[in-house]
Amino acid sequence: MKHMNLEQHLIEIFQEFHQFPELSNEEYETTARIRRILEEAGIEILELPLKTGLVARIEGKQKEPVIALRCDIDALPVCEETELSYKSKNAGKMHACGHDFHTTAMIGTALRLKEKQQDLNGTVKILFQPAEESSNGAVHIINTDILSDVKAIFGVHSAPDLAVGEVGIIVGPATASVDRFEIEVTGVGAHAAHPDLGIDPIVISAHIITALQTIVSRNLDPFDTALISVTNLHSGSTWNVIPPTAYMEGTVRTLNAKTREFIPSRMRCIAEQVAAAFGAKAKLNWHPSTPATNNSKVWAEFAKQIAIEKSLQIAPYSVSLIGEDFAAYQEKIEGVFLFVGTGKNFPLHHPKFYVDTNAIIGSVEYFVHLAEQSMNRLA
Repeated sequence: MKHMNLEQHLIEIFQEFHQFPELSNEEYETTARIRRILEEAGIEILELPLKTGLVARIEGKQKEPVIALRCDIDALPVCEETELSYKSKNAGKMHACGHDFHTTAMIGTALRLKEKQQDLNGTVKILFQPAEESSNGAVHIINTDILSDVKAIFGVHSAPDLAVGEVGIIVGPATASVDRFEIEVTGVGAHAAHPDLGIDPIVISAHIITALQTIVSRNLDPFDTALISVTNLHSGSTWNVIPPTAYMEGTVRTLNAKTREFIPSRMRCIAEQVAAAFGAKAKLNWHPSTPATNNSKVWAEFAKQIAIEKSLQIAPYSVSLIGEDFAAYQEKIEGVFLFVGTGKNFPLHHPKFYVDTNAIIGSVEYFVHLAEQSMNRLA
């Protein structure tokens, strides 16, 4: 397929994915579309026990070394507010995080690598991963054991704060670990006119929330990066009754593994002791999710060099405290999670977010070259 024909073909594929977004673990039609396109090109699809998503394999003139490229395919429960001619046709669902771009770029990469198959010095596995937004899709892929022979892995994410032709590549953590917490406060209910006869869980919750903020400001190294946010607080059901209980939940984001381990123990101590000071009880429920990504210095510098060779600009880029389950792969395999400029516009997860389709073909050419040269380097 000639260059211009491929570019137009990929834009059409991208627009189709954008029009029919599916949520985490519901990507049945998306998976079927990916499968159809790859099979029509004669690309091998591995038979794996996956409900949604798939893994393609392009084996060169020699089977090893093996590298992996990863994209995610799920969408968000967002009502699209763009004026695109190909805006979402699935009500309340939108590709507001660029996963349609990721998927299209990896399809294009697969098509290009298939054309070069006999010249490849190794094997490329391309992961079309489901359920990134629910933070469990990477685990589904890992549990298939399909990555046991992979020596390096690369992931892509759209960057609406970078222009087309720019890439952001960070050494070390690029995104944060993401954990969720709940705190249940149990006091004593009373008539609002007689607070002395009760133990007010709302007042106690306010003190706990304030005290939790001292963990980052007073318990962590000032050069460490972390946040604790209470994002949901609920108590009571009417205006003239002090309720017996209160509930709060929120998120903790960290870059350092030791900090991630320390924070819940400190939160538990604060919640329980503050509540005890008022004669109440508090219980912390901790729900760990994805770890922080951790880009290998060697492979990050390599990815930068490949970008320069493809005439892309290396843009200054900051660590983000968003979560990304690509980190689960990096716990087992060295690699890089990198950001590709998709045109400066609305931020990720915004209902007006969109991708400049001019970014597609350049991303394909970059990942093809990255795959080829990483195999050569390992060989």
